[in-house]
Amino acid sequence: MRAFRVAYDGTSYHGFQRQPDVPTVEDALLGALRDLGVLTDGGTPTGYAAAGRTDAGVSALAQTVAFETPDWLTPAAFNGELPADVRAWASTDTPAGFHATHDAASRTYRYHLHAPETGVVGGEPDGPGVDGERVRAALDRLRGEHDFHNLTPDQTGTVRDLSASVARDGDFLVCEFTADGFARQMVRRLVTLVAEVGRGEREPGAVERVLAPEQLPGPEGVGPAPPEPLLLVDVTYPALSFTVDADAAASARAVFEKRRVEHRTRARVTGDVADGF
Repeated sequence: MRAFRVAYDGTSYHGFQRQPDVPTVEDALLGALRDLGVLTDGGTPTGYAAAGRTDAGVSALAQTVAFETPDWLTPAAFNGELPADVRAWASTDTPAGFHATHDAASRTYRYHLHAPETGVVGGEPDGPGVDGERVRAALDRLRGEHDFHNLTPDQTGTVRDLSASVARDGDFLVCEFTADGFARQMVRRLVTLVAEVGRGEREPGAVERVLAPEQLPGPEGVGPAPPEPLLLVDVTYPALSFTVDADAAASARAVFEKRRVEHRTRARVTGDVADGF
């Protein structure tokens, strides 16, 4: 069995996991395997599992999928049938019984939170500014093992041991979260919570209320932040050592550099529209 590192731009997909009638990253992976003759039916390969199920709009650098495959299926060969915004770039053989979901020791997500300190965007007021120190203090309270049941719709698997950090990059706060796993929408709701504390919309003590055993009433609930700024950065497996496929990595880098230019170009056009009023 072999494990593959897969990067993707999630903005065109309705999440990772297959769903009826909408495009997903998993559909793209399995469709490529059928086109390559690795998969001959509508199911999944033997031993197939993925490290996680990212939400609609969420991107990944190191999503990990593993399954039984012939030796010739390299990341470069995989990319031959994948869409341009889904790229395999590294792989490794796995020990017997390996499971990409259950054997992951940790997962790291990064969120690019637009958080100007002044609350002014393009010279115009855009709500209260975000105090990075208040965000950092909120994250300090969230670190460690807690029951995050108030930050997910899940009913089980809500106790997690969380590591978190934040760094300012101009008008953005870059938040990173690491844990052995994350409940549904947990990262995005963590971002909402610390952003609201940073803007003064919630008092710092609200963090303790969110972590308390009691369920938050509806008006006090914490909704998920937008998915597009979220990236699955890494998934660690102590028993595995991935080998980067140089050709596949170069192809992936070219694809995502091109997409970066496209996004910047669109942002300039949008900026011209905004500046015209």
